[in-house]
This record gives sequence, C-alpha cells and structure tokens, in this order.
Amino acid sequence: MRSDQAEKRFLPKISVIVPIYNGEADLPGLLHCLRAQTYSSDLVSYCLVDNGSHDRTSEILKSASQDAQNFVVLSESQIQSSYAARNLGIRSTTGEILVFTDADCRPEPNWLENLIQPFEDLTVGLVAGEIKALLGNTILEQHADRQETLSQKHTLAHPFCAYGQTANLAVRDQVFEQVGLFRPYLTTGGDADFCWRALSQTPWQIRFAERAIVRHRHRSTLAALRSQWRRYGRSNRYLHELHGVDLMRDFSLQDYGYRLTRWLFKELPIAAIHGLQQKATLADLFSTPIGLICAHARTTGQRHAHLPDQARQIEWLHEPKNS
Repeated sequence: MRSDQAEKRFLPKISVIVPIYNGEADLPGLLHCLRAQTYSSDLVSYCLVDNGSHDRTSEILKSASQDAQNFVVLSESQIQSSYAARNLGIRSTTGEILVFTDADCRPEPNWLENLIQPFEDLTVGLVAGEIKALLGNTILEQHADRQETLSQKHTLAHPFCAYGQTANLAVRDQVFEQVGLFRPYLTTGGDADFCWRALSQTPWQIRFAERAIVRHRHRSTLAALRSQWRRYGRSNRYLHELHGVDLMRDFSLQDYGYRLTRWLFKELPIAAIHGLQQKATLADLFSTPIGLICAHARTTGQRHAHLPDQARQIEWLHEPKNS
C-alpha cells in the first residue's frame, strides 16, 4: 500500500529533447545517463534529433530506439541549427514539461526528478538546472572549472534578464503555445532569446533547480576555447540586435597591457608563492592570461557578427491569434 507522500508525488509526463550533430563520440555516455534516470520510464520519452550528422550518429540512435520504447529518433536535415532540431522535437512530443540537454552532457541519475519539482508551483513556467564540469586534466579545463564558466548562476543573474541554457532547461508546454518556439535559423543565443520572450511577454516565472545537475566537458585546447568565446561574442551581438542588450566594451591595447603587467609583477609572484605552498595550481598561475584570451575572442566574435534577417524568424506551434 502506498503512503500518502508517495500518492502526492509530482510526476507529470515529460519529454526530453536532445539535438545531435556528429555525436558519435558523445552518444554512448549520454545514452547511459538517460537510461540511468530515476524518473519513471513510463512518464518520460527521450526525443533524439539528428541534425544532419555525417558520422555514425544515425546508426547509434537507431540501435538505441530499438532497445527502448521511450527513445524516439527524428531527423532535422533542412536547417543546420540546434534550435531547428529542438523545434522539431517540440512539435513531435506530448509531454507536459519539455526538457532540453545536449549530446555532450552527462546528467546525473536524479536529474529529471530534481528538475521537475519546481513546476509544482503553477506560476513557474521555466526551470534551469545546474551545469557543472566533468573532470578535466588540462590547465584550460581546470581554469574553466574554477571560473564556473558554464554555471547557470551566471545566466540567471544576467543584468538584462535571467535565462537558462538549453544544456539544462525545462519548459512548460503552454509557454511555447504563448510565445512561440526557438528561432530556427539562429546559431547561438537562442536559449536567452526564448527565455526573455517568455519572461517579458507572459506572467511565467523561472526557477533554479540547483540539485538537478548536468555535467559538461570544458574545452581542452586553445582553439576550442577561442571558438567557444567567439560564439559568446556573436551571441551578445545577436541579442543586442534582437533585445537591445548592451554590447561589451572592446578591450584596447592599453587594457591588455595593463592587465598583463599587473599579472606579471603582482599576481604571478603571489600565485607562485602559493604554488610552492601547494595552495595554487598552474590554472591559478595562468588565470589572467587565459582570461584575456577569452576576452579577446569574445570581443572579436561580437565585433564581426551580424544577425542575418532570416535568424529573426520565430516558429509557432499554431499561428498567433493576432496574425
């Protein structure tokens, strides 16, 4: 016989949507984590959307769908954009709550249970779970871990408006009915754009589920790190054009010179002493130069980005009533 507490558990039907592009290396780990979820398998479906992959992604996904009835495989090959892939998933699922993550993420077993609970409050339309780092060995990975680069604490405290990253985000289905889906031709910044539309155009609120943890691998090479921060810069430019977000101030040569001089003659000696006392690591020693590399890449991305007209389009589940 069930206890009253078990009877009152909040267990809505949910759909997890994952856009995938060339995910051959990441999919086995992701699929393992999804299969390990403690949320009732009868109440969750996993919608895996192949976004035009050229590796063994489709083969791996086909095998996964054959092994489990609640794994559904779709293909978005017309538009190369994770947001277009997510939109296909949204249109194809029936969950009361739609949950988003990415192929290179590793959700903890109780991820879904913790992510869904804030929706017991009927004013909550969006919930952001936490994003933490997978263990990394390189200086760059350790630096990003110390900075909590991917943490939702940063996005939820955004000075313009709070938002959650789609690596770990849950949304009520009614929100998409009201404000539309993701902009399908946008290549970055679509999570902030969607959340800001939802929070500015409706009374829905956003909550942080800190114990709903997804782990993500930080970039381990300078090329990958620069690419990541250039994308952040492009996102800032796009959101400036869409929502009026302030642009970041460009770093001048004097700014870089001052920061490097301060690092060389003040921060580095202090960090070196701490290192000798085993109170600092190489990531601490080189924190400022790595931070300046990130800042330069982000500035470059912002400076050279321009929002294509096509990327302004919003897809709708249904035509808006005022159209």
